Amino acid sequence: MRVLFVSYPAIGHVFPTVPLQWALRAAGHEVLVATGCYGLEVANAGLHVADVAPGLDMESFFQETVPDLLVRVRNPEGPDPMAGIQLFAHLNDHLTDGIVRTAEAFRPDVIVYEQIFVSALIAAQKLGVPAVQHNFGFARGGDIRTMTVAQLTETMRRHGVESVPEQVRTIDIAPPSMVEAEPYSWSMRPVPYNSGAVLPDWVLDKPERPRIGVTLGTASVHVTGLGPVQRLLAAAPSVDAEFVLALGDVDTGALGELPANVRVVGWVPLTVLLQTCVGAVHHGGAGTTLAALNAGIPQIILPDGADRFVNATAVHDRGAGISGAAADLDVALLQQLVSDEKLRTAAQEVREEITAMPTPASIVARLEELAAG
Repeated sequence: MRVLFVSYPAIGHVFPTVPLQWALRAAGHEVLVATGCYGLEVANAGLHVADVAPGLDMESFFQETVPDLLVRVRNPEGPDPMAGIQLFAHLNDHLTDGIVRTAEAFRPDVIVYEQIFVSALIAAQKLGVPAVQHNFGFARGGDIRTMTVAQLTETMRRHGVESVPEQVRTIDIAPPSMVEAEPYSWSMRPVPYNSGAVLPDWVLDKPERPRIGVTLGTASVHVTGLGPVQRLLAAAPSVDAEFVLALGDVDTGALGELPANVRVVGWVPLTVLLQTCVGAVHHGGAGTTLAALNAGIPQIILPDGADRFVNATAVHDRGAGISGAAADLDVALLQQLVSDEKLRTAAQEVREEITAMPTPASIVARLEELAAG
């Protein structure tokens, strides 16, 4: 079986699809990932990748073509949902030609697309093969898909496609107790993938003090800056814990001299780091949120746009963490993260739920059946 994965060109969108890609490869199937820009990082997972938009820089592309939509999507008080849909449709249109061209060359038996990149449905319809949507967090995909497709009429016409299916089979990696199940959905365990790395020695050692992992993801820190981190640093000396700032490729010089209980690292696999932590503080990205739930630890989420408010609300409502703003980050809140047993119990309940979910390997047989017709 030949399976084409199509993803929005960003790490947070393509990484959640890696475990299923591995499962398919382990079962002997051929896999190709169609993406671009930051999404090309998935090649480091040992996968074959087609760059459907060579030279694409998403930030420059949006700034040059739809700067008003970008501002509305990045509203720190909450994104404008319609602006997000228009932004998704704009990028889908721009990449559809490359996606269709790749699909026609690869000739897949089935196409799996992450929930934002509905242009894959156009390719699937043109080739006459089934398509499956792969969700990546707590945002539900049905309405997003319908509204995005509605704006791609000219794109479909360009490829001789009159319409795409209204109902699409969906792979849902959110813990069932935290979302409302979608029609035609397959539940699949979220297996965190954070890229490979040679681990620093300290991350495997048992910490002497309670450890808190802090991250702002791969995109937020470049958009909203280090404000939340500065708030945390002001409170850190008064909290009996070790803070590990996993901020990636970011200039932290502006933070000045760090408190004795704060460690700054570049890139360390979040899955490994969180296994040694009692809590996490982050921006609310779907991958980070699910990684903390996989580790069974409570989290403070400071959402700053996109689907992060949805993820934060899901965690808060389940009792497995706290949703707030950067201004809320103080000594009392961090101490609560370390010591609140109700938060910890809820987080561990979700971890147990996740371990009972069907594995990516179990989805392979379903895809085989779908491709066979």
